[in-house]
Amino acid sequence: MAIAYPVEASGATQRWRVGWRQIPLFPSLILLALVLTAVFAAFLAPHNPTEGNIMGKLVPPVWMQRGTWEHPLGTDRFGRDVLSRIIYGSQISLVVSLLVIGVSGTVGTLIGLIAGYRGGITDAILMRLTDIGLSLPTVLIAVVLVAVSEPSFGNVVLVISLLLWPRFARQIRGETLALKQQDFVALAVVAGRPSRWIISRHIFPNVVPTLLVICTLQVGYVILLEGSLSFLGVGVPPPQPAWGLMIAEGRGFLATAWWMSLFPGLAMLLTVLAVNLLGDWLRDRLDPKLRQV
Repeated sequence: MAIAYPVEASGATQRWRVGWRQIPLFPSLILLALVLTAVFAAFLAPHNPTEGNIMGKLVPPVWMQRGTWEHPLGTDRFGRDVLSRIIYGSQISLVVSLLVIGVSGTVGTLIGLIAGYRGGITDAILMRLTDIGLSLPTVLIAVVLVAVSEPSFGNVVLVISLLLWPRFARQIRGETLALKQQDFVALAVVAGRPSRWIISRHIFPNVVPTLLVICTLQVGYVILLEGSLSFLGVGVPPPQPAWGLMIAEGRGFLATAWWMSLFPGLAMLLTVLAVNLLGDWLRDRLDPKLRQV
């Protein structure tokens, strides 16, 4: 009678499992709070974010004189609750990031896979378009495009997606060029598999780790770019509670009502910092060279 003995996991597998258990606490908690706040904004916000009360304008935070628990972080010049606007602003930042990363990531990944695998004239044309996209001043072009069309949520997502896809295409193309030289791809070609099958079954699964790292690192950039557009008045239109718009509305009251700009600015700072820290950690975990170090 055969006796089955437990198989001990290899050292690499054990290190991988331990590594995933060492997720950085600070960025994880910040991002978890952001997601929960965005999802349950209707239950967490104490007031309507767009409804003002002119009699209660410029109320300071609760720990200051004249501050009340009704408005823990104070009110703005229209009497709107700052805390409620920050909570609903997390929805805008999260949705814009997800949509932009989804659209630009899909387009850029497809272009990178096709250019890297096909090579030749196809690669040359697609990469020259990518180089043009990377050379454009992102903020300036975004401001011009949104201003020419019309400031709206959809236009912001579309414009940022159009400017972000080259970042994905360039990196994925480099990964594809390296994978195309591997033996398993050569065997698939010898076996007569079509290019579409090889890309979907062999190339794409191996670029997914790189794609995850790019997506994570670009989330913070998207939030900053959306905030910059809103700050300049060509992003999400008022009275929507976008963080960049809130900072812009409070810049004229920094001496008397500093909380109007400070708290949404802190929310944006913590979110971008947490995303970047998590992206750096994810890159270290998914990059074999860095993992060996």
